[in-house]
Formats: sequence, structure tokens, C-alpha cells
Amino acid sequence: MAQTSSPGRLDRRALLLALGTTALATGAGAAPARRAAPASALQGLFADIARELLDSLPETTTMMGLDHGAHASARGRLNERSGAERARAAKASAEFRRRLSTIDRKGVSGVQGAVYDTVAYWLDENAAAAKFPYWDQMAGQISPYVLSQLGGAYQSVPDFLDSQHPVADKADADAYVSRLHAFARVMDQETARFKADVAGGVLPPGFILDKALASMKGLRDGPTASSTLVASLARRAKEAGVSGDYAAQAAAVVDGEIKPALARQIAALTAARPGAVDTPSVMRLPNGEAFYAEALRQNITTSLTAKEVHQLGLDIAAKLTAEIDQAMKAQGLTQGSVGERFKALYADPKYHFPNTDAGKEELLAYLKDKVAEVRARLPQAFRTLPKSEMFIKRVSPYLEASSPGAYAWPPGVGGSRPGAYYINLRDTAETPRWTLATLTYHEGIPGHYLQGALENESTELPLVQQILGVDYNLPSFNAYLEGWALYSEQLADELGMYANDQTARIGYLHDALFRAGRLVVDSGLHALGWSRDKSVGYFVDLLGDPVASATGEVDRYCVWPGQACSYMVGKATWLRLRDKAKAALGAKFDIRDFHDAGLLAGAMPLSVLEEVIDRYIAAKKKA
Repeated sequence: MAQTSSPGRLDRRALLLALGTTALATGAGAAPARRAAPASALQGLFADIARELLDSLPETTTMMGLDHGAHASARGRLNERSGAERARAAKASAEFRRRLSTIDRKGVSGVQGAVYDTVAYWLDENAAAAKFPYWDQMAGQISPYVLSQLGGAYQSVPDFLDSQHPVADKADADAYVSRLHAFARVMDQETARFKADVAGGVLPPGFILDKALASMKGLRDGPTASSTLVASLARRAKEAGVSGDYAAQAAAVVDGEIKPALARQIAALTAARPGAVDTPSVMRLPNGEAFYAEALRQNITTSLTAKEVHQLGLDIAAKLTAEIDQAMKAQGLTQGSVGERFKALYADPKYHFPNTDAGKEELLAYLKDKVAEVRARLPQAFRTLPKSEMFIKRVSPYLEASSPGAYAWPPGVGGSRPGAYYINLRDTAETPRWTLATLTYHEGIPGHYLQGALENESTELPLVQQILGVDYNLPSFNAYLEGWALYSEQLADELGMYANDQTARIGYLHDALFRAGRLVVDSGLHALGWSRDKSVGYFVDLLGDPVASATGEVDRYCVWPGQACSYMVGKATWLRLRDKAKAALGAKFDIRDFHDAGLLAGAMPLSVLEEVIDRYIAAKKKA
């Protein structure tokens, strides 16, 4: 039953109607008859797109906890990575866009209207991407390179099998082995695409090839029995009480199929290496200027140009540097530049947890305390909260060397599998205490985990929207997702989470400055002719980062052009829309309603988010 609205509050029914949903409409005359046909056609199209995505992206299907029933076969398959599959997917996308164009947008409202706009945007993005023969997005990020230090099945599949593939019974263990067979095949598909790209003038910089080759050789040359691919299956099958020598089965596939496929991939990169240059910009590629413009647009989902993004980064960095300087001085940190003071903070052992098993358990306990503390304050800022528990887990020791510092997976659709916030504890000195709180608010609650959980737990969103919100095998909507997570770091500050630990607040400001620097460097690299060394030097000066750390960041931007810009552009948009709502609503503004409006329709382009907030403002004015 709908609740009666009151001043300062937009009730749930009014909110959903503002978003355009018809899901709650009941009784005769609840929805105009003229809208029934468009809504029905749209639901059928959404279902067809979801079915196509689940069939063609079995890794996504597993991640979402949907690899059962009609999609049970997904559990034994990996995503196809061939050029033929790319062409097939583009053709299917074009047909879906044609069908969508026959449905009158005016006849659809609410959540369904927002999803219509989101799906239309995504399908148009696919059409734009199809114009570039070397466009790759299988790893969830846009890249011109099918193989790099961050891209390729060799890099993603071991982690996927270890962290996402369930091993609860014999069928699961057998499906894991099937995926090992598929692993060798899809690597060969990528090798073929790599060779075709090289023939077309598309080759990663030499330093990127060197990093990729080092990782590939490490996977090929390491002991088979202790590799992640074998050890993960053997360990989990034993824990589940599954009979059979799965270690031997997995090892046979690794030695007989996967390592030979790796050897072929290594040979292809080695043969291409002499022709590589060290110019980092994608501008040197065929039609490279257009590629970067499109990659940037799809990552930030706004019309900002590279020069505008660059200036935005410089402006925000200058403002944050001044604020950090004052915050540091208040804590007695006065010597050197802001970057030099950050370097000293990183090195200060008093902020390091012991790099021992006991020290790592202490660090995990600290994170759990932070989550409990912020969870208790969430009702101040949210009406709708996740039903699921967020588990905090260590990245598997088998994967620490190749995994990021932290990441989160929301629960599966409808609670089909639990979600978690993963922290990489390969070396506790990499994550001093003053960095951990804001990292947890970004990746966990109220950041990525909260947003993803609300989307996947929703009973009102069509499945296609939930699939598009998965930031893994599809380019997704990075500016919305990463912008929300970065905005959440500031929201935690507004909730008083750093009040009793001003050094942790400096950590929050550090991470905001880091994201501002990303705007400067990504656009500098790809649009303004910056060299790799100049880009590394900028980060070293700005943040006091070690050269090796700054180099790793810059090399990421070389292969994922535009992605690094999504964080701060997204945060700036969330803040601008919040200010817009405050100004328009005055005393009627309630941050809890604003967050519901922005989150309950799922991940979307920022341009669609603006329209959603405009409808929320209009509905609130009438409430």
C-alpha cells in the first residue's frame, strides 16, 4: 500500500511514478490503454535482449548467479572472443535497435522509460563501436588492443574461475574442467584477432607488449600443480567433498591445451614486438583521433571534449591540493609539497598493519568495524537499503600478484549468490591505515556494493537493465558506477565517518585528488601529446607516488583510453545534480529521496540520469 506523502518526503509510489514505472499500477484504469501496446512490446524486446546476452556471455551469466535452469549450459562455457562472434553480436545489436525504434517512447513511462533510454543509448554505443575494426570491450573496458597487460583471456579467466565459478558438487567441478578446455580455444581466438590487428596497423606500445609477455610467460612457465587454474579446483572440490582426482584432470588440460595456446600467443606477441613503438597515444592508430573521442564519450557518457576534461582535472586538482595542504598542516604535516607529504605518510610505519597473517586479520577486523559504523549511519542518507549482507574477503593468495588493490561484487540477481568486498593483502604496506576507510566506502558501502545490490535485488527492474549494470563483460556505464562510488567517499565524510580520524579524511582527499589527476593524464596522453615519462612525472609530483606505482597507472590509461576519466566526471555530475535538486526544491529536498531517485532505476548514462533527476524534481514539487 502506498504511504501518504508528507513535507520533505517523496513516498515510494510517487518516486516510482516519477521514474516512469507502471509496475505498481493495479486495478482498472491504472495505466492508459494506449500505453499497453508499447509497454508490452518493450517488455518482450527487453526479454529478448536479456536472453541474447545471457546466451552469448556465459561468464556474465555465472557472475549474476543465473547459470541454472534455461541457462545451465553457461556454467561450462566461456565467452567467445573471435572476430566472427564480434560481427555476430554487432548484427544482433543492430536488429535490437531497429526493433526498439518501432516502439513509441512517448507510450512508456517511469522506470520502463528510463530503461528504454538506457538500452537505446547502449545499442547506439554498440553501433558506434562497430565502426572500428579494432575496438575491444570483452574485459568490461574499452580498448583498442585485444591483448595487453590488462586485457585478454589469459589475464581474466584464472581470476574468474577462482572467484566466480562455483564448485559445490560434481557437476560444478566437471563444468570447471569444461571451461579449462574452452580457455585454450578462446586464447587462440584472441591470438588470431591480435595478428589481424597487427596487419591492420594496430599494435600496443612496446612497453605494453613487454608487460603482457612477462605475465603470459609467468602463467606458462609456472609449476602446473600450484597454478591458480589447478589449485583452485583441487582445493574447492576437496572442501565440497567431491570425489575424483580433479587436480590431475585440470593439470592435464593445462599442460596439454592451455600452455600450448599460451605459447602460440607468446610467439605472436614476440614476432610483433620489433615493430612496436613507445608512443602511448591511440592517436597513432588508424582513425585514432576518432577512436579516442568515441572511447572518451562512451566512458563519461557526456559531451565533454578531451580539452574540457583536461581543464576540469586541472581545476579540481588545484582546489583539492589547497584543501589538502590545510588539512595536513592541521595535523602537523608541514614539510615539503603536498606530494612529498603524501610520500612520507605512505612510508610512515605507524600506519602499517604488520605484514603477517595476524596483521592481515587485524586489518580485516578494522575494515569490518568501518563497515558496521557506516552501515549504522546509512538511514540518514537512504530510504532504500540492500537486504543482503556484504562479506569482506581477502583476494586469494594465488591471485594477489595480478589483482587490483580492492574490488566488490554485488549479490547475484534475486539473491542467487552472495556478494563480497575483496581486499588485496599481498603487502599491507601498500594499504596503510589512513587509506583504508575511503577505499572501503568506495568499493563497499555506500559505494559499489550498495549500488549493485540495490540493482540486483530489485523486483521492478527488467533483467536487461541488471545485466547492463554488471561492470565486467560489457562496457557498462562507468561514469555512473565509478562516479557514484567516488561520490560515496564524499558522502561518508558528510556522514561524519572521518570526524574522529583526520588522517583518514586526508586519505579521502588524496583519493579525490588522484581521480582529478586521472582526468589530466588520460586526456594529456591521448589528446595533448603527453609522453609516458611526462605523465608518470605528473603523478609523482601531484601525489608523491613511487615511480613504479605511477607507471602502472599510466600504462593502464594507455590500454583503456577514457576509462580513468569516468570517476571524477561521474562524481562531479552526481554533485551537480544534487545541487540542482536542492536549489529547485528548497525545504522539500531530502537527500534520501534524491538517492532513491538516482539509484532505483539502475546504472545508466549520465545524460539519462539527468532526465531521471529532472522528473524526480518535478514530481517532488507536486507532492
